[in-house]
Amino acid sequence: MKTHRPKLLALFASLIAITIIAGFACANDPAAAAAVVGSGSSAMPWWGWPLLLFIVTFIMGIIAVLGGVGGGVLFVPIIGGFFPFHIDFVRGAGLLVALAGALAAGPGLLKKGMADLRLAMPVALIASACAIVGAMIGLALPANIINIALGTTILGIVVIMLIAKKSEFPEVKQADALSTALRISGIYHEPSSGKDINWQIHRTPQGLATFIIIGVMAGMFGLGAGWANVPVLNLMMGAPLKVSVATSKFLLSITDTSAAWIYINKGAVLPMMVAPSLIGIMLGSIVGVRLLAKAKPVVIRRVVIGILLFSGARALLKGLAIWN
Repeated sequence: MKTHRPKLLALFASLIAITIIAGFACANDPAAAAAVVGSGSSAMPWWGWPLLLFIVTFIMGIIAVLGGVGGGVLFVPIIGGFFPFHIDFVRGAGLLVALAGALAAGPGLLKKGMADLRLAMPVALIASACAIVGAMIGLALPANIINIALGTTILGIVVIMLIAKKSEFPEVKQADALSTALRISGIYHEPSSGKDINWQIHRTPQGLATFIIIGVMAGMFGLGAGWANVPVLNLMMGAPLKVSVATSKFLLSITDTSAAWIYINKGAVLPMMVAPSLIGIMLGSIVGVRLLAKAKPVVIRRVVIGILLFSGARALLKGLAIWN
C-alpha cells in the first residue's frame, strides 16, 4: 500500500490543480460560469461549488461501497437534482466518475481471473456502440425531457433493487449455440470454498439484445451501467455472481469511455466539476472499504434505496416543472 501512496498523492494534487485552474477560468468568464449552473443564478463563490461537490461525493463514495452500487448511479440523480448545474454537465461528469472506478478496478479483476474477456468483449462491443448513440440522443434532447426520463429510470432501478434476486452459482444445464461458438465459458477459483468453479452461460442472444438498451441508457443518462449489467449477466445469462460483478466492472471501462468521448467532444465535461467529484469518490471509496466489515449491509441497502427513490422523484418532478 505504501508504494502506491506517492502515485495517489500525485494524482490528487493534479486533480486539485485542474480544479483551481478551471475555477479561475469560470470566475473570469461569466458565460462559462452561467453554462455550468444553467439558467439559474447563485450567490455561491466559484470555489464553493467544487468544495460542496467534494464533500457530497466523499459521502457518496462511502455509501456506494457499503451499498454495493456504482458511484455513477448515485452521482447523476443527486447532483442533477440538488445542485444548480446543467444536466448535460452532470451526465458528462457522471460518466467520468463511473469510468474512474472501473479503470481502477478492471486490471486487478482481470489478473485475478474474476472478469472474463470472452464474456466481456461481445457485450462491450454492443454496449459501447449503443452508448455512443445514447450520448448523442441525450445531448440532443431538452433538459426537461432528460430529467423526466432520468427520474423514471432511477425509480425503475429502485424497483429492480427491491425485487432482483441474486444467485451465487446459477444452474446452466447446457450452453446455447451462440455462447459455444464464442467459447464463452470458464473456470475460476472460489476462495470461500477452496474449489474451482466451472461455468457456462445460456440465453446469449437475449442477453446481448438487452445490452443494446443498457448501452443506450448508459450513454443517455451518464449513469454507468453496473446496476443493469449484473442482473443480466447473472440472472438472465447464468454467469456466477462474482464473475458477473467483476465482468460488469470491466465492461464499464469500455462502455463509459465510448460515451464520455461524445460529452467531451461537445464541451459537456468541465474539470471544475469532474476533479473534485473524482477526488471525493476515490477518497470516500477508500474509507468505505475500511468500514465495510463493520457496516450492516441490510441497513446500507435501505439507505441507498431511499436516496435513489428520493432523487428519482426529484428528477421526475423537476422535469415536469413541479419542483424546480
